[in-house]
Amino acid sequence: MTTYLIRNAQILGGAPQDIHLADGVFAAIGEQLDVQADIEIDATGLVALPGLVDLHTHLREPGREDAETVLTGTQAAAMGGYTAVHAMANTFPVADSAGVVEQVWRLGQEYGYCDVQPVGAVTVGLEGKQLAELGAMHDSAAGVRVFSDDGKCVDDAVIMRRALEYVKAFDGVVAQHAQEPRLTAGAQMNEGLVSGELGLGGWPAVAEESIIARDVLLAAHVGSRVHICHLSTAGSVEIVRWAKGKGWNVTAEVTPHHLLLTDELVRSYDPVYKVNPPLRTAADVEALRGALADGTIDAVATDHAPHPSEDKDCEWAVAAMGMVGLETALSVVQQTMVETGLLNWEGVADRMSHRPARIGRLAGHGRPVSVGEPANLVLFDPAYRGVVNPDTFATRSRNSPYKGMDLPGRVHATFLRGEATVLAGELVER
Repeated sequence: MTTYLIRNAQILGGAPQDIHLADGVFAAIGEQLDVQADIEIDATGLVALPGLVDLHTHLREPGREDAETVLTGTQAAAMGGYTAVHAMANTFPVADSAGVVEQVWRLGQEYGYCDVQPVGAVTVGLEGKQLAELGAMHDSAAGVRVFSDDGKCVDDAVIMRRALEYVKAFDGVVAQHAQEPRLTAGAQMNEGLVSGELGLGGWPAVAEESIIARDVLLAAHVGSRVHICHLSTAGSVEIVRWAKGKGWNVTAEVTPHHLLLTDELVRSYDPVYKVNPPLRTAADVEALRGALADGTIDAVATDHAPHPSEDKDCEWAVAAMGMVGLETALSVVQQTMVETGLLNWEGVADRMSHRPARIGRLAGHGRPVSVGEPANLVLFDPAYRGVVNPDTFATRSRNSPYKGMDLPGRVHATFLRGEATVLAGELVER
């Protein structure tokens, strides 16, 4: 293996230290280390964070390789500072069996840009009628621990209860896409003042909040773990805060785009802003930021949802929902949480690495930057500012809502178990 000596890195934004990477681990950390290495990196001014972990990534393979592949998606992840991603189940065929999740897992192993942990479907074909092979997926080489019908809500309370009971046996977690379908039929954007003015079908906050309320109660009744995907409303925050106050095993995530963008952007009718759950109000954004800061929301998860141009470059009503986000997530968090004083870099590491790895029970990730730990690391330049240009992205798709925005920060280097996947802001050929 190549060895690295990183000079003057600010671990979690602290005082500059040297970091020696060898044999896949942090071999030494200290001031002015006197060690030999194959490559030396000047990290002056760079923040060192543990490798990021995404709980919510759509890699599209198998079935929609026109939008993304495991290769291009993990390359995008590495460029964003990620060393592990959880690949969602809404592929073609659906990842509802051991065979499909193993295929995705093995592709991640083959390419080596980041670890790929498949998320298994809760129900067969994401149809919400019959439990999928949860035990077989867990017992497979992929070792699935997280199950979700993301993109579709498990709206049947009996099915949801059975899923929670089943995964409890192996400490799994059901990650719910909270959307009551009968309240969102024909919905195009957040229900509110803007939807009324634009004449677009509204997606009311209660459609999310009612499912979350039901599911935290079910999880408490069963004594199992439930995780709330892409929480987006102030009311949802209060329900999760209440459930946690009860001591129930509930966790939640928020996306970068729900921390920054609001439904006012939909006035442009640009489908790049069409997403599920929809962009909400400024009041919701404020509540989400506060909840992430105080720990009510556990993690930032990208919901990276690539689409080919023909699915987005069309009229609003028929456009696909979703945004790419792996390569911009850390920059958005810097702008919305660090520069506002809501989180320091230690807090960012907690919400984007430690807690996501713990929720997914992902061994070897989310560990501190300390001697003997796996050398999963990102070096980030917070002083950099640049205009977002999706044409330079590693992801296969270009549907970024940040196109043309001036955002802070850039990933300088990413290391997966001591091997560089990104150096000097460029992908390393694997």
